[in-house]
Amino acid sequence: MELHISILAFTFFVIIVAFLVNLIHKKRPISGKFKKPPQIKGAWPIIGHLHLLGGSELPHRVLGHMADKSGPIFTIKLGVHQVLVVSNGEMAKDCFTTNDKAFASRPKTEASKLMGYNYALFSIAPYGDYWRKVRKITTLEVLSQKRVENLEHLRVSELRSSIKDIYEAWVDNKKIENSDMVKVEMSQWFGNLVLNIVVIIITGKRFSPNDEQGVRFQTVVKKYFHLFGAFVVSDFVPFLKFLDVGGYIKSMKETAEDLDNICDEWLNEHKMEKKYEQQLAQGNLVFIDVLLKIIQGASEDEFDGFDGDTVIKSTCQQLLVAGIDTTSVTLTWALSLLLNNPKALEIAQREIDEHVGKERLLEESDLKNLIYLNAIIKETMRLYPAGPLAVPHESTEDCIVGGYNIPKGTRLLVNIWKIHRDQNIWSDPNEFRPERFLTTHKDVDVKGNHFELIPFGSGRRMCPAAMFSLQVLGLTLGRLIQQFVLKRPSNELVDMTESSGMTNNKATPLVVLLAPRLSSNMYDD
Repeated sequence: MELHISILAFTFFVIIVAFLVNLIHKKRPISGKFKKPPQIKGAWPIIGHLHLLGGSELPHRVLGHMADKSGPIFTIKLGVHQVLVVSNGEMAKDCFTTNDKAFASRPKTEASKLMGYNYALFSIAPYGDYWRKVRKITTLEVLSQKRVENLEHLRVSELRSSIKDIYEAWVDNKKIENSDMVKVEMSQWFGNLVLNIVVIIITGKRFSPNDEQGVRFQTVVKKYFHLFGAFVVSDFVPFLKFLDVGGYIKSMKETAEDLDNICDEWLNEHKMEKKYEQQLAQGNLVFIDVLLKIIQGASEDEFDGFDGDTVIKSTCQQLLVAGIDTTSVTLTWALSLLLNNPKALEIAQREIDEHVGKERLLEESDLKNLIYLNAIIKETMRLYPAGPLAVPHESTEDCIVGGYNIPKGTRLLVNIWKIHRDQNIWSDPNEFRPERFLTTHKDVDVKGNHFELIPFGSGRRMCPAAMFSLQVLGLTLGRLIQQFVLKRPSNELVDMTESSGMTNNKATPLVVLLAPRLSSNMYDD
């Protein structure tokens, strides 16, 4: 997340209207035997604690420092909104079990409205019938265990093509540079790979390397996530909306239009070329065709007033932006950690050599036997969760969390990053130690039932793509470890600086030296 707010420029203006606005928005204390949670000191008139999140340090770290001083549950004031921040597994469990329904909705924001088709994206849609219907369709047709297993051939095919690109680059480099290793920027490679996997599932097409539309789409998605993670002043101080501080609203409108144009092209292509009828006759529909089939048979008011094209485009966009960035970000962090911890990389290679060998390529069915590889993935998601702050929730009724009275309309921020580094749960919490998932935490998984490790969230608004993501992560990382020698380009450690945004991207590119470690025939299509 990032906050480009020129706070000082508004200081005098804020002071002038502070008392008037405070009178308007002042709330009466909630009656009852439960008390209010502690509130962080230092709130300014009107903007509340926004200024504390406006420095160079990332918000999840700032909120983590607050938790160190005030405990695992506290509130902050972000403009006119009261925000509950929870920072340990016990409090998160209270929110996502006992109070799961109370916190099942999402707050309305400019990003959700402008870039989410007026709240049609099901991940940010208010809790209700529309959310349930679209989520069910997406889960059944793409993200259920059966569908994930049936789509394995697409993941394998795309990964094999992408790895062949690296091998061919190595061959060319060896001829030209007479070098035993080729340098590859892996962040971009991961992004291209995951993009093609998701686009193939949705539309049946793939982008070739450096494809203009593919590069354009990745650029737009990065901007999309950056804007979704931004603190927009008017979300918290509504009467300042006309100023568009930081130019966020303008950028959101432009980004929304760019993404809509891409989705529009795909949708019109399937309509005009009648791919739907062709695929239906073959019994092999891609996801956009499945949606066309469903919409064709739906009544006008079945999707809460959204027209058919909006439902299709928003649902496809949801899969694209959610699946691409989060998975590629996790792969980037995993490889970075392994390069900085070569002993762990060596152990992972030995495990794959032992269980798979060098005469065949690792398959998804092998993943259940690769316990150290799975531990690496868990430890990566613990240290660098793709979403360090869970997508905000909003309470639709009064509830009790941790013994505190939480009124209706309170926003909820779950600091996943802080939960994953809780020193009361994790020994040496800032250290990369995959072995912990073979010993002290061997029974902990990421499916939302162990609240000390919730990279995909938990409860009814948990990310439904967890299984799909884990298969892509395991297969991709495993194949790279099996098929290549992987080294840093210098003796310096890989820079592990995080960048701002809704997803926890690595701030600098991940440049890696690679060389094949298997026979040449293992790199053919």
